[in-house]
Amino acid sequence: MKFSSPILTTAGAALLLLAITAACSSGGGSSGSGAQAPTVQSNTPVANAVDVPINARLTATFSENMDPGSITSTTFTVTSGAGAIPVPGTVTYSNSMAIFWPTVHLASNDTFNVTITTGALDASGVPMTVDHTWGFTTGNTSEPGLGVELGLAGTYVVLAKSGISTVPTSAITGNLGVSPAAATSITGFALTVDGSGVFATSAQVTGNIYAADYAVPTPSNLTTAVLNMEAALADAASRAPDVTELGAGSIGGLTLAPGVYKWGTGVLVPTDLTLNGNATDVWIFQIAQTLTVANATDVILTGGALPQNVFWQVTGLVSIGTTSSFNGIVMSSTAITVGTGAVVNGRLLAQTAVNMNGNTVVEPAP
Repeated sequence: MKFSSPILTTAGAALLLLAITAACSSGGGSSGSGAQAPTVQSNTPVANAVDVPINARLTATFSENMDPGSITSTTFTVTSGAGAIPVPGTVTYSNSMAIFWPTVHLASNDTFNVTITTGALDASGVPMTVDHTWGFTTGNTSEPGLGVELGLAGTYVVLAKSGISTVPTSAITGNLGVSPAAATSITGFALTVDGSGVFATSAQVTGNIYAADYAVPTPSNLTTAVLNMEAALADAASRAPDVTELGAGSIGGLTLAPGVYKWGTGVLVPTDLTLNGNATDVWIFQIAQTLTVANATDVILTGGALPQNVFWQVTGLVSIGTTSSFNGIVMSSTAITVGTGAVVNGRLLAQTAVNMNGNTVVEPAP
């Protein structure tokens, strides 16, 4: 009986290993690193849709998390008609979905083409391998307004970046959160930190209080909530308006139907303002400067309208006057101040601080 040489066996194994390695190397994926390239899994409107509402948003949902910096009006483009005329708009990205909001309502009975280019990168920097394109045709109708998605920001009745203060005694229903500021930026509440270190409580708050320097997982949750707050503000600001410069910025005494209202100035509510609509109707107020609600002035909801469907997107300061009654979600790029004894049914979300003074603040339903 003959036996194979151990040397030949070792050499053969080495050759086999080299062959396997070469085969694996030649079987790479769609990128040099072997990573799977992202794709667009779905879009709205769907391809070749007809009678699309003129106030529709355009969306693309990706197969994975994307690099938000690569999802822009350069990589998400819309054109109209045979001449491929660019449609101006604002692009936002959150939770694997990119949204294009046209600056003005789309033209009626027109054709549109949408492209997501290969400039769109996933979170690891891997690009799409081919452009994703589709087309649709508008009708001449509008669809009911869509609310603004708050994400984790919607789990807080008051959320701010730099601080939250109160002059006691306030009565707040819902969670409070501040980030990136620490718990020392929450004043007037006499905080008691829970044994877990994750949150604190206060006799003035029916809910929990969270700060960026509390125990895990609070810091990361707050970071996400603040990012969601910023995305929501951008979303609200990007909606195409139905009405512009109403009342030259003074809207006291009016009754407003659902819709998107836009001002390039500040807005004053000097006397009671009424929002009339049903439980699914949406109001979005886009205010380029300040929002001031006068003392003892009410924002009233009638017809079944709900505070969670009213969104105040304000670039400047927000001042809600003493003993007033206010409804809606306030999203300020700066600070929010609530006067003595005022009542808020909604949420106070600020890019800087929220300052209260003996207020009742109640969160609406999600």
